[in-house]
Amino acid sequence: MASPRTIYACQSCGFQSSKWLGRCPECGTWSSFVEETREAPRRSPRAGVPATGLVPLAEVEQEGVARAPSGLAALDRVLGGGVVAGAAVLLAGEPGIGKSTLLLQLAERLAAAGRPVIYASAEESPRQLRLRAERLGALSGGVLVAGETRLEALLEAASRAAPAALLVDSIQALSSDELESPPGSIGQVRHCANRLVELAKRSETALFLVGHVTKEGTIAGPKSLEHLVDTVLAFEGERESDYRILRATKNRFGPTGEIAMFEMRESGLEAVGDPSGVLLARRRGGAPGSAVLPTMSGSRPLLVETQALVVPTAFPAPRRMSVGLDPNRVILLVAVLDRFARLGLGDRDVFLNVVGGLALREPAADLAVAAALISAARGTALPERAVFLGEVGLLGEVRPVGQAESRLREAVAHGFSAAYLPRAASVPRRSDLELVEVESVEDLAARIAG
Repeated sequence: MASPRTIYACQSCGFQSSKWLGRCPECGTWSSFVEETREAPRRSPRAGVPATGLVPLAEVEQEGVARAPSGLAALDRVLGGGVVAGAAVLLAGEPGIGKSTLLLQLAERLAAAGRPVIYASAEESPRQLRLRAERLGALSGGVLVAGETRLEALLEAASRAAPAALLVDSIQALSSDELESPPGSIGQVRHCANRLVELAKRSETALFLVGHVTKEGTIAGPKSLEHLVDTVLAFEGERESDYRILRATKNRFGPTGEIAMFEMRESGLEAVGDPSGVLLARRRGGAPGSAVLPTMSGSRPLLVETQALVVPTAFPAPRRMSVGLDPNRVILLVAVLDRFARLGLGDRDVFLNVVGGLALREPAADLAVAAALISAARGTALPERAVFLGEVGLLGEVRPVGQAESRLREAVAHGFSAAYLPRAASVPRRSDLELVEVESVEDLAARIAG
């Protein structure tokens, strides 16, 4: 039998070394190496290995994806239509954001529909889980609880019960007897996740794994954990706020970027039917620096408010700070506006924020950000019932973006009467919406002033 070997693994990126290192050469993290014991790989003879059968792609047998409703319509939307048998879903988020609450509500709804569920509570005792279930009104006899941290015991219980869904809270709290490293280490997380996904695929069991996040906001454990699962759901939002956003960052069975908004109440998480209305509910009309953008989150258009604040700087180098926007994109837009719209931002601090905790990564937000900056720099308010949509180039030109019609329909549905968009955008004229066409940021600044 091969003797075990000792390695050192980085807990941030999974880089392995034969000796301890103070700083990871792969990701640059300090004091992240932990000692782990691995079994030496077994060598198998190459002779007698059968050849893999090759099939033309066009002759591969078609197989439909069977989906079952989870009982939570908002979650079904993010998953792409429902729970897929045999699919592995990773749910990640900050501590206290509502991951366990959502998982417990999902377990109760699946059990109520007659689908047996195992809830593996590796972080809480079964008594603590019952107290939570009573508070949420999710106490169901169809939910089988396993207060277990040992992977082998959990796999044995799941094999005997043959549940429709296996919910593990959390993957970082599980450990396998085959490894000597502590729970939460790179080796344990990778090994436990592999075994659980293997069980899910073999038995057609829907698998939900709760994952921790690091202080940088990334999912804890090896990067291979995200590649291993079929779907990655990210819970976003502030713990002090009542609203949470569930976003699909990866989905093999549906669109990525799809979101659902929940409100945290005493009875648990309640889906928000009109996210645009919630995001704009407290908008201060007539205030300089506020612009509304119709953005796309998966297949759903949302109205989001972007805010800008421009003030004289007290530092040798002016600051460019943003929340919910790409900082590099913000620097680019400030430079373009300074050059072509002549805003004079070189000696002023610029602060930008996306209201509601959303993270905007699409170029379609450029025109709204530019309008908010122009409004804040001049101290004049933008038209209150107007939205801004377009991409800004390095030469100051405004370019069209996709799905403009869906975005504008959402704006009209919420009472907006004007839309600033690129001249080249091919959008049908509407009697209930004034289309203001702009060619460049200079043109935008002139039209706002007029």
